[in-house]
Parts: sequence; structure tokens; C-alpha cells
Amino acid sequence: MSDEPKVRYSDKELADFKAIIQEKIHKAEEDLIILREQFQNDLTNGTEDTSPQFKSFEEGSATMSKETASQLASRQEKFIRDLKNALIRIENKTYGICRVTGKLISKERLRLVPHATLSIEAKNRQ
Repeated sequence: MSDEPKVRYSDKELADFKAIIQEKIHKAEEDLIILREQFQNDLTNGTEDTSPQFKSFEEGSATMSKETASQLASRQEKFIRDLKNALIRIENKTYGICRVTGKLISKERLRLVPHATLSIEAKNRQ
């Protein structure tokens, strides 16, 4: 064993991270489907049968609910895109390398935030 610092994760470690990321993508895509269904459902649930005094409250609530579902769906889509980009970095064998310092991002951080591109050191500099 040399004393030189490790410059990238091994193929075995990358395969382990790939499995974690693929599971997260699967779960995130399931969540996105639910969010989209909720958004679609909100579009069809009108206030036609609601008494007039509650109608404006219901409509305001529905609009807020649609906006919230839409924002959550957008965030979920970005999360999925970031995870898929992490898979590309795994294929390129650049996964886990901080884009600022060039050092390896800790395994603990990558397990918690598998799409991370910054080490804690670089993140704290921001």
C-alpha cells in the first residue's frame, strides 16, 4: 500500500454507490408520480357543489395546493436529474471527487447526499 492519497473510489465502491443512487431514483420517481397525480387530481376537484360562502376559501386553498404540488414536483424532478448526473459521473469514474478541491468527498456525505459534487470543506467555503 502506498501512502499517496486516494484519488478516486474503486470500481467496487462505485458499484455500491450506484446501487444506492438507483434505489433513490426509483423511490424519487414513485414520489414524483404521486405528486403529479395529486396535481392532476386538484385540477379535477372543483367547488361546483360547495356552498357560496365557502367557495372562495376552497378555490384559494386549491390554488395554493396546486402551486405547492407543482413546486414539489419541480424539486423532485431536479433531484432525479441530479441523481442521474451522479450515475454518469460513476460511469466516468469521476464520482465522489469534489469539483472545487479535487479531493474525495467522504463516503458518509455521499451516502447521505449521493448527488453531492462538493466536499464539506468546499461547501463550508461558500
